[in-house]
Amino acid sequence: MKDRIDKALSDIRKPEEELSMGSKILISVICAIAGIALGVMQKWLDSGAVNEMPYIFQRLDIGNYFGRFAIWILLGTILSVYASTPVRAAINSFVFFLSMVAGYYLYSNFVLGFLPRTYMMIWIAVAFVSPLPAFFCWYAKGKGIMAILISACILGVLFSQAFLITQGFYVTHLLEVITWLTGVVVLMRKPKEMALELGLSLVIAVVYQLFIPYWG
Repeated sequence: MKDRIDKALSDIRKPEEELSMGSKILISVICAIAGIALGVMQKWLDSGAVNEMPYIFQRLDIGNYFGRFAIWILLGTILSVYASTPVRAAINSFVFFLSMVAGYYLYSNFVLGFLPRTYMMIWIAVAFVSPLPAFFCWYAKGKGIMAILISACILGVLFSQAFLITQGFYVTHLLEVITWLTGVVVLMRKPKEMALELGLSLVIAVVYQLFIPYWG
């Protein structure tokens, strides 16, 4: 059974040449540093620092943008699809998200002087779950209908965060539109495959919004 699964997955996308141990460690360190930095930045913005930023950033509502899901889905996707193997995608995502949670709550504890333990445990659990979707997201840059479907799921969720489409049609957040467009570029394919991918993503976005209320 395992051999069949491995063959089926390798037909979608074959792992690239194995990286050296030094390269793996370096990438993991970079993911950790980026995660900590973004976690600290997010908590800094949450604490009201956005009011001290230039007017354009306030107008863009950048503080709330980093408090929603779209940007983290996009970053997780980028970490996954550009990894050399699905296992490396899982490791990179885990290191990044766990470091982000660490940065967020270390800043909360040592700078702001409080530590919401219940929320912290929830987000730690999310970080520990992140390797599983990252593993499968790696195949989004592969070939065949399964790769297209995985890509469509990602773009569908990003689209549903950028636009409300089940109660009329309007933009929820300009930066999330840019996030969705970035996802389209990251998951770009040949024209016919791209048309199918975008069509499926629209269906997924509608279904998502019908069953899951907007949670940005």
